[in-house]
Amino acid sequence: MLRRIAPTEVQLGMFIHRLEGNWLEHPFWRSSFLLEDPEQLSDLRCAQLDGVVIDTTRGRDLAAAKPAQRAAPAAAPTSTPARRAGWLRPLPAAQPEPRGTAPQRTAREFGQASRVAERGTKLVTQVFYQARLGRGIKVRQIEPVVDDIYGSIQRNPHAFNGLMRCRRDNTSLFQHALAVCGLMVTLARQLQMPPETIRQAGMTGLLIDVGIGLLHLDAGADHGERSDPALLRHPQTGADFLRAGGGVPDDVALACLEHHERCDGSGYPQGLRSQDISRLGRMVAICEQFDALANGSGGGLGPALALERLRSMNGKFDQKMLDSFCEAIGLYPIGSVVLLGSGRLGIVVDQPSPACQCLKVRAFFSTTGWQRITSVDVPIGCECARDEIIALADPATYGIVDFPRLREQLFAAACTTV
Repeated sequence: MLRRIAPTEVQLGMFIHRLEGNWLEHPFWRSSFLLEDPEQLSDLRCAQLDGVVIDTTRGRDLAAAKPAQRAAPAAAPTSTPARRAGWLRPLPAAQPEPRGTAPQRTAREFGQASRVAERGTKLVTQVFYQARLGRGIKVRQIEPVVDDIYGSIQRNPHAFNGLMRCRRDNTSLFQHALAVCGLMVTLARQLQMPPETIRQAGMTGLLIDVGIGLLHLDAGADHGERSDPALLRHPQTGADFLRAGGGVPDDVALACLEHHERCDGSGYPQGLRSQDISRLGRMVAICEQFDALANGSGGGLGPALALERLRSMNGKFDQKMLDSFCEAIGLYPIGSVVLLGSGRLGIVVDQPSPACQCLKVRAFFSTTGWQRITSVDVPIGCECARDEIIALADPATYGIVDFPRLREQLFAAACTTV
């Protein structure tokens, strides 16, 4: 049974079904959990929430915890503070609770990550088009997307990011926004940032290119480093729009303004250097450039070569953040094409995890026979491994055309293996 109460009435042992109010005003990523930690209880009672919905079938009911109050005569509905404050207004129909955050194998998380991406694309598309009509962006519009992406990354830190790198349509504006959001959440977690900062990092990734939408530029074009005067205006246009609309944190709007700045002063629109760029701004510069390189026009470089390119850009990015980013993504990120010792080409489809220490590669091409072969999963780097990675590979070198389509097919097939 669901029941709405005030934050000050919450007690240990209750099952929190939903937190109502601005998600930036509380430190909880999950809105559904059993409250057992006294520190969490203190944080929740102090949070600026509109209300808390508890599930009395999964935790301790407020009435059970206060029998004296339960036995007291009921006050007139219109005279109670709770009624006046709106805590006891009729509850909407119960919604399915979000999936938990227990670790999942990439194969199992792939389906959920795909659904997160589809929902996110629709919502971000709608938000950008509303912005074109002059409607301000509200935090509550985009918070479900960041929450879904964060939940997927908690369950498996590689599935969502790998999915976004392997989708053929990832060059579109909206898919780019989702990809950068996932990368920002991943980097923020690697840097051990607090929950509210991770939220803002994800939100920054979603909103960096709202200026492109406002300028009516081609949403499917490659928006890398260009000299197009209209494109050069998009960071300032987007930041001005976000600030004028209100509701979006100042740090997020500032990072959206700075996402093309570079630590050596070669970026735009202000030509800032190093510490003059905000922390979120330095983070999103790395994440945005990585996705643009990995999935840009013509299919991009692929994730592993994109990492090499980032490392070669001496002085352009915060070196400590770049090192943390590379560590989080891995030496051979999902989607990387590698040459194996057996003479086969393979695509990395899974990263090592506590449950399995193997890097998993799906072999699909013979360089000796110069032909496609039946795809097979090859474990790398563990006791059962019978093959090894020799080097990164470029599919075009072997005459493979339309590799983005093939990459998506290989990744999807690998992730249906449970």
